Amino acid sequence: MSSDSPDHPENDPDDGRPDPQNPFAGTPMEQMFAQFGGGSMPDLSQLMGQMQKMFAPHEGSVNFDVAKDVARRTVAAEGPDPSPSATESGAVADAVRLAEAWLDRATEIPVGATTSVAWSRAEWIEHTAGTWSGLVEPIAQHVTAAMGDAMPEEVKAMAGPLLGMLTQAGGALFGQQVGQALGTLSTEVLSSTDIGLPLGPARTVAVLPHNLRAFGDGLEVSAADVMLHVVLRECAHHRLFHHAPWLAGALTSVIEEFGRGTRIDLSAIESRLGSLDPTQPDQIAEAMSSGMFEPEPTPEQQQALQRLELLLALIEGWVDDVVTRATADTMPTAAPLAEAMRRRRATGGPAEQTFASLVGLELRPRRLRDASNLWAAVRTQHDAAARDRVWSHPDLLPTTADLDDPLGFSERLGAASTDDFDAELDRLLDDESE
Repeated sequence: MSSDSPDHPENDPDDGRPDPQNPFAGTPMEQMFAQFGGGSMPDLSQLMGQMQKMFAPHEGSVNFDVAKDVARRTVAAEGPDPSPSATESGAVADAVRLAEAWLDRATEIPVGATTSVAWSRAEWIEHTAGTWSGLVEPIAQHVTAAMGDAMPEEVKAMAGPLLGMLTQAGGALFGQQVGQALGTLSTEVLSSTDIGLPLGPARTVAVLPHNLRAFGDGLEVSAADVMLHVVLRECAHHRLFHHAPWLAGALTSVIEEFGRGTRIDLSAIESRLGSLDPTQPDQIAEAMSSGMFEPEPTPEQQQALQRLELLLALIEGWVDDVVTRATADTMPTAAPLAEAMRRRRATGGPAEQTFASLVGLELRPRRLRDASNLWAAVRTQHDAAARDRVWSHPDLLPTTADLDDPLGFSERLGAASTDDFDAELDRLLDDESE
């Protein structure tokens, strides 16, 4: 008789004996450990491995090994993530060649990208992880510091050596949040610059064909046109970031400033903890995932967020105007595609909202339309060269007030001659060198 027969008592789940695979069956520990396994009892060796990762030494405030592992598992749970085929990679390369030719007619800023690739969602995570690590590190660093500063001195003295262990665990917990955020974001992003930041390798056009298909499903536009429009935007972003090398650093600086403004309200956390039932792990898990330990927004963070939104709006608005001009006489579907992209970027999708709730940072150009109108006004009143010349130095960029009065900004720009503009630029550069 087979050993798998139900007649064997050692295999009878109802014989009252403890399950050798689950020594915690029927105890409160079973429910607690089930939280790590998504509702079912996890493999204990795997659980111990996760705990070892959590307390493993790591550089910086975020355990990014944990973040990437969580991100990959999040992607796997979302469904199929096919690797791009050779045909799809070839389609991206063909779209890039056509897009660059069209962009040459709309801007004097030269080509910024030198190669093109097609990525899966997992590849997007792998190739952008280094950039994300640098972006979220200042936030995590100041969250950790703020939590330490918020502790009374007597608590710090009592904690002693445990503080280092708590810091390691905090880095892993933040890494888990970042990983979940990146995993969900990877299901929606269309390219390496889709959220307005240069996330991938320098001068590399990268597109996610699987996500492009999902994006195009709700549009009455051919897949080829969706691909071309996204590639046009990707190539325009690369031109701008290569032309203005200070721009990526400016974005990072604002995000660092956002992190420095972090404050932790321990009294609010204590209040929320007091309302939880410690015998109900579901409540605790829900509180953790809903941002119970998320820092409260501060005035400093609000100011940094406004500057970040302005920069993103100016970048996206410029790209929007350049792509609009590049496709004006050659792509009938460009207008509905551009409108779909504007709505998508201005409101943010579910994954982007998840990223904002988990990491505490929104990456939305709320005034994209106003910025697009401003760049169009400059181009119409002057020319494309005048519009592009504004990116020569950060101090020449429009302000939030200028977005309220795009024609006024364009007129002031026109009041200065080209010689005056060059002289002002030389002065700014001289001041920086001094």
